[in-house]
Formats: sequence, C-alpha cells, structure tokens
Amino acid sequence: MTTTCTICELHAESTFRIEGMDCREEVAILERRFKNLVGLEDFSTDLMGQRLHVKYDAARISTAAIADAVADTGMRAWLDHEEPVVGSDRQMRIRRALVWTSGVALASGMALQLAGVDRGPAEAVTGPAEAGHYVVLALFVVALTAGAGATARKAWIAARAGALDINVLMIVAGGGAALLGEWSEAATVVFLFSLAQALEARTLDRARNAIRALIDLTPADALVRDAAGERRIPVDEVSIGSVMVIRPGEKIPLDGEVVAGHSAVNQAPVTGESLPAEKAPGDGVFAGTINGRGALDVRVTRLRRDTTLARIIHLVERAQAQRAPAQTLVERFARVYTPAVLVLAAAVATLPPLLLQADWHAWLYRALVLLVVACPCALVISTPVSIVAALAGAARKGVLIKGGRHLENTSRVRCVAFDKTGTLTRGTPAVVDVVALNETTAASMMALAASVEQRSTHPVAQAILDWTTAAGITVTAAEQVTALPGLGAEGRVAGHDVLVGNHRLFEERQLCSPLIEGWIATIDGAGRTAVIVARDDQPIGIITITDRPRDHAKDAVDLLRAQGISHIVMLTGDSRGTAQAIAAEIGVDEFRAELLPEDKVAAVEELRRAYGAVAMVGDGVNDAPALASADV
Repeated sequence: MTTTCTICELHAESTFRIEGMDCREEVAILERRFKNLVGLEDFSTDLMGQRLHVKYDAARISTAAIADAVADTGMRAWLDHEEPVVGSDRQMRIRRALVWTSGVALASGMALQLAGVDRGPAEAVTGPAEAGHYVVLALFVVALTAGAGATARKAWIAARAGALDINVLMIVAGGGAALLGEWSEAATVVFLFSLAQALEARTLDRARNAIRALIDLTPADALVRDAAGERRIPVDEVSIGSVMVIRPGEKIPLDGEVVAGHSAVNQAPVTGESLPAEKAPGDGVFAGTINGRGALDVRVTRLRRDTTLARIIHLVERAQAQRAPAQTLVERFARVYTPAVLVLAAAVATLPPLLLQADWHAWLYRALVLLVVACPCALVISTPVSIVAALAGAARKGVLIKGGRHLENTSRVRCVAFDKTGTLTRGTPAVVDVVALNETTAASMMALAASVEQRSTHPVAQAILDWTTAAGITVTAAEQVTALPGLGAEGRVAGHDVLVGNHRLFEERQLCSPLIEGWIATIDGAGRTAVIVARDDQPIGIITITDRPRDHAKDAVDLLRAQGISHIVMLTGDSRGTAQAIAAEIGVDEFRAELLPEDKVAAVEELRRAYGAVAMVGDGVNDAPALASADV
C-alpha cells in the first residue's frame, strides 16, 4: 500500500496593534517594508484604529517575524488580543516635550538676536557680546536638536527603506543650513515642520478617542436568566438565544427580541427617533438604547461584534481609515523633488572638481547653499502655519476641525445634509397645541393630564408638565395612578377618573368619536403626536406634541444658501409625516425619512454623486457613519 502525503500551505490571518503609526508616511514606510516579505500574502492598514491586518503562510513566516518587520520601521506591533506594549503614552509626552523645548529655545534665541545680543567673533568683539553670541547659538542648537528628533527618525527609516521623502529633505536642508552657519533658519524650518507633525498626531489621537467613546455606549455585562436563576455576566460570554433581563432605566447590552414585558425604549442613540419607541413581545431592540419605565425580557439575536451599534462603529472606522483621493500637494511634490534636489546637489559638489579641477571646498559650499535654497521652505512652512492659523481661528469660535484636509474640503462643498433630531430640532417633545372639548377649558384639561402624569418619566409626560409649569397652573397629585405601557396612564383626581393616552388606548376603551377621529387624522397628517384626555369616560381635550425646530435653524439654512450652498437636505430616522412638517417649517430643499444609519451613508454617497462635495451635520451616534463618510 502506498501512502501519499500532501503538504499544504497554512493560510492564516492575524490583526496587530501598531504603536507609532500616526500618519500616512508611516503607512507608506510599512508598505515598502512588507513589499517583499516572504510568506506574507496580503495586508491592510487601519490608520485610525492603529491596526494592521495580515494574511500569511504560517509555514513560512510567523507572527513574531511580522512584528520584527514592523520593528524595522521604528514602530512596534503586538497581536490585538495580547496585552499592549507599554510606552505609547510616554512616547507621546516625550514628543510634545521636545516640540515645546524646540519652540521655547527658538523663540528665546530670536528674541536675543533682535535685541542685538548676537554679535560674534566675526565682528571682533569680546566679553559679554561674545558670550551673548554663544548663548544665542546654543539656543538655536537646542531648538534644532529637539525639533529634529521625530523628523530625523522618520528620515532614517525612509532612507533605510529606499525612499527619499519630505523628512529626508528637511533633515538634509536643516543640516546644510547649520553647516553654513545659518542656525536660526535651520532651527526655524525644523521646528515648524515638527510642530505640524505633532499637531497631525494630536488630531488623529482625538479622533481615535471619539471612536473609543462609542464603545462605552453599551454595558460591559448583562443580567441573564436561565434554569439556574439570574446572574450578571460579561456581554462577551452571552450566547445567542440567551434571555436578558432589562430593568427600568438600564441600557440594553445586545441586540435582541422582546419575549416578555412592555416598555418605551429611547432609541435616539442608534436610530435618531425623537420619541421613545413602545416595545412589546415580538419587537426588536438595539444594543446601546435605553429602556424606559417597564421591565423587559429580551432574547439575544446578535453577539456583541455583530450588533447594530458595532456595525456603526465599524462604518466609522472604515470611513475614517480611507485614503484621500489624492495625496497632499507637499507629499506629491516631495516624492519627485527631494531625490532631484539631492542628485543635483551631489552633482554640484563633485562634477566641477572632477571634470574641471575646481576647488573642492568651494563647490561643496555651493552644494550646501543649493540644498538650503532649494529646500521648499515657503511651501513646507506656509502649509502647516496657515492651516494651524485657520484651525486656531475656528477653535476660538467654538469650531473644532480635525485637520487641514477637511478644512480645505469646505471650499468645495455645495450640498449640506442635516440630521433632524437634536440638530435642526431641540430633540425633546413639546406641547404645540391644546384643544379643549365638551365645555372644558384648556387650563383645567391640562391640569388633569399633568396630575396623572406628574410622576412619570416619559418624555411626553414631561412635555405636558413643562406646559403647565410655564402656564403657572397648579397641579394636584392624582391618586391610584396606573401606568398603561404603550398606551398611557390613568388615575383619580378630585374624585374623577382621568384617562390620558394615545389613540389606541381610546379605541380599546371605545371612547373615540368622529370628532376625535377627525382631530387625530389632522394631527397625524402633520407628523405630530396626539394625546387624548378623558374625565369620567368623556373625552375633554386633545394635546398635540412634537419636536420643535431650534430657534435659529431656519436662519442657519438661509445663511448657508447666502454662502453659496446650492442644496440643503434633511436626513432623519423619524416618520415621513414628522419629517415633512419640520422640513417645511425650516425650509430645506429636500428631506429623507425613516432612515437607518446605513441608509444615511447611502444618502450621503448619492448626494455626492449628484452635487459634488457634501457636508454632514449631526449629533447622535446614529449619525456617525454618515458624518465619517461625508467630505466634511
């Protein structure tokens, strides 16, 4: 008998966390290092999440070898599930300290220079004047050395990888200026460039922190009920089909389906709906949403990594990690210009002495002059300085912009998409109309409704209480109050039975009339919520509740049009009727309703195809994917 042994390649995938990957330059260096790595089949980088995903042949290369290859670039890598390497925060603090040191030393040196202290031996002076010269020189050397740290590291890594990028040119130019005795110019160029790099790393770190904050929206554990009783366990240990117990006021840990209980769930963090959604057995619920006043038993339908909120976070990370359509002007310029300048400088230094027997010292000096003159100082310095000035100016007005690319993108925007709830509107329901029936006054009807709703935490109840408070109406606490989940509430006030609730409740109690039906049809048609009040089984009034536009929402829309924005759109998860009413009041050009987070992303992409660059304005987590996908 013959036995055949087939040796198969061991295809594997791993995800690494990368320390030190703070800009596109590090990504490019990493890509060059991996280009010919034996056994590595494919890889992708996530700059925002500082992650590296690799596909490799485990028989030819190990994860340790991949981590060593990353280390060759000056960065550090460890597997995503392992304990992180200590030192990232310390390195960030060191970088900031070096930039501050460089800036202070540079400013001090220039101040002394302007004060006339910098008079050196060339001017044949001695004593305090000569000492002042060396003090100024020492300050510029400190500024140059401290500022060049990160740039020199990147330049060395790029040179080892066979690339001559803008970091190499900055170091060569700074060194050339120093050799020519132009210490102030050398220190200034290097400091401003290092400051720009530090600002880029800082803004990227803030964006990462914002994404991490999304994860905190879901609880770390869940109360699970099984044959052994109720126990609280980490959400990562909860399996599909398990039953979670959600108490009043708690956040829902995982996506699931209600199997018992009734409650109103605040879904605004995920869907953007302005009013809580009533949940009953058979209804779905999302992780990260907030339970109302009723208890719910929820059967888990998705694990943590697959929840709606997890998909939102993934959409944000993916959109943030996308490359810009074109590299920045400085990067494209330096890719060709840097090698050309270095080759030309080398030619100036060597060819005349070799071919014409010219003086080596003189032509070496001229080559250094060429490096300093040819360094694109105006371009390299003006770009970060102008961007920093614009970002600082915006910050003083309360606007935080993540980076220069996004600042530049605003000039191309011709379409602005707004979220509705909490952005164009206040995000909380309010009473907008009160209709009293059967010879009852509006004040007495609202007083009865407020009495029953006095202890409720439901947003609709709060809207009624806010109205009576503003009107100065005295409210007497009701007795025997009973909450009717998904319907309303009832109680006794001054010997009368008072019922407050929605259309469905009054239909179940057979208290509706043609007059009531007509009012409700009108209110529903306007996209608003109707609350009916009855006393002793006789309807005495209808309260209209809706989310109101912000005071200056219409002014903001008009101002955008005056600034050249041609199309303004409102995107919302609310119903079509509600959206239509708000859109008409504010005056947007178009509205799209009943959208899930992924629908908003699709809407932004569609608007980009139709109008060009799109700006998105929103507030909740449900807007995050669309915000990240937009140009601004």
